Amino acid sequence: MPPSTGPLADSIQRELQTQIDAGRWQAGERLGSERSLAMELGVSRSSLRQALAMMEQAGAVRRVIGRGGGTFVSHQKIDRDLSHIRSVPELLSAQGITAGTRILSTGTAPAAAATSEALELDPGQLVYAIVRIRLADGAPISLEHAWLPVALFPGLLDFQLGGSLYGLLDEHFSIAPQETTERIEVIRSTSDDASILGIERGDPLLSITRVTRSADGTPFEHSHDLFRADRTRIVVHTAEPGGDTDADLARQSFELITH
Repeated sequence: MPPSTGPLADSIQRELQTQIDAGRWQAGERLGSERSLAMELGVSRSSLRQALAMMEQAGAVRRVIGRGGGTFVSHQKIDRDLSHIRSVPELLSAQGITAGTRILSTGTAPAAAATSEALELDPGQLVYAIVRIRLADGAPISLEHAWLPVALFPGLLDFQLGGSLYGLLDEHFSIAPQETTERIEVIRSTSDDASILGIERGDPLLSITRVTRSADGTPFEHSHDLFRADRTRIVVHTAEPGGDTDADLARQSFELITH
């Protein structure tokens, strides 16, 4: 239920938001204590709490309980547009956000059953396994696991893998994404996920399982991404069948599942 508010709480919210917009506090920075903020603004702590609750509901701040907690300025949300096939660096750059990558591991291994099915491989065929953390303005935004057929991309691990994987495959192997199928679930983070992504255990994540195909229909990527739900927003553009849209040129289907 939305918090019960009044004109004073609305006024406090507007004042705090104005100060955030003016750069007094940066994304991820802790606002002052409730006591100091209330004294500065000349209001009661109960009215301040109402205003902060409104701001949290609007996504402007994030409130953390416990030692080291407080009220923090929220980071900008990332629009994950399912109407276009884009790498994470491309979608971040398009939104004025600096993209970064940390590579956790790379290697080759026999494809697991789910990957063999997704990539239409015979049992035991080798795939590359690439695990990366994607960063948005220096902060973790997603944890990526990608599997690609070794036979399609000989020597792939000799390349720099910190940028767009799609761009690299197109440039060096002449294989580009033409169609993807994505299945999206809302899950709770494990302790390991939370540690890697800088969140609390049990915080929500968008779990995205993807199969990507080239122009001739060959599946060449099976991946599983975990996006921070507090930083990610799903966007879908639709058009009537037969319309001349980007979605007609690069088809993308998805399922959204919530628990």
